[in-house]
Amino acid sequence: MVDLVGQYKGIKDQVNESITSILESAAFINGPDVHEFQADLESYLGVKHVIPCANGTDALQIAMMGLDLKPGDEVITADFTFAATVEVIALLQLTPVLVDVDPETFNIDPKAIEAAITPKTKAIVPVHLFGQCADMDEILAIAKKHNLYVIEDNAQAIGANHTFRDGSKKKAGTMGHVGTTSFFPSKNLGCYGDGGAIFTDDDALAHTIRGIVNHGMYERYHHDVVGVNSRLDTIQAAVLRAKLPHLDEYCESRRQAARLYSRAFKEQEHLVTPKTVNNCEGICDTCDCHVFHQYTLRVTNGKRDALAAHLGQAGIPFGIYYPIPLHLQKAYADSRYKEEDFPVTNQLVKEVISLPMHTELDREQIDHITNTVIQFINE
Repeated sequence: MVDLVGQYKGIKDQVNESITSILESAAFINGPDVHEFQADLESYLGVKHVIPCANGTDALQIAMMGLDLKPGDEVITADFTFAATVEVIALLQLTPVLVDVDPETFNIDPKAIEAAITPKTKAIVPVHLFGQCADMDEILAIAKKHNLYVIEDNAQAIGANHTFRDGSKKKAGTMGHVGTTSFFPSKNLGCYGDGGAIFTDDDALAHTIRGIVNHGMYERYHHDVVGVNSRLDTIQAAVLRAKLPHLDEYCESRRQAARLYSRAFKEQEHLVTPKTVNNCEGICDTCDCHVFHQYTLRVTNGKRDALAAHLGQAGIPFGIYYPIPLHLQKAYADSRYKEEDFPVTNQLVKEVISLPMHTELDREQIDHITNTVIQFINE
């Protein structure tokens, strides 16, 4: 699904030199590369504060801790996403409220958000799924109307742009009160282990979060807030520093691959190609709203699982993200949830399949993948 070795070869000299320097200095925790990467990412995103941390799940948890959400507070998020989003809500004894998603973008449905708000609702967590932003115009308006926090889960969309209806643009993760991301190796901006970060323009919130990530300390052995141990180590920061200047290039490579996929599948009756928020079906040459962390098809003839088996037999990697909705996961089952509340999610889990997507994909590989899919679909 990803070619991390191929990507590494393009930045090998810089990565190796940086890691060797860290080994020789033994500055493994909070070394210079951490602070330099933080500053570089602040500049790239156009945000005042980036706080690196150990992984994307921690980033979500710490963001919620920083906002001082209390046990029992309700947090609305999408049913169709990875479990980390709801995991941290439950871990902090907050009340997760899962809602349905848009059938075209797979992102959280603003109408479902509005319908789920109660006097206990304190925050919305839009997940920018598969590489493009949720409808932030609507979500921010809803949040303002109801005085709610917006915590962007940007683990899959770093580098994406959101164009507001007034024509202004902002980077994914920088529009709400706080944004989070993951640097898991397979992400568009991934390190060589675990890593994450939190973004905000709020000075006071940034100060609180900086204490939380380091055991609640601003001064050594003075614990001012309840914290955790969640730091981005220096070696991972060095890898990310090497990759960040190439992020836009990496994202454009993914968009180019997505265009080839979508053009090949365009006339296939039983395949639905990814749609962007600009409704250009993923094939527009000027689109910058989607960075295609995943390229996800919908197979509408009931043969998704058979296609997956066929791809496996052909030696072509694939992913099914996600096979089970969160409201049906044992850990998060709740009598409040009714199946009729999740028609889109319940359909998507039966139809979605993701194809290989990475910066090193070439035309020959894409032709082989698309031909294999089309041949099976038309049998």
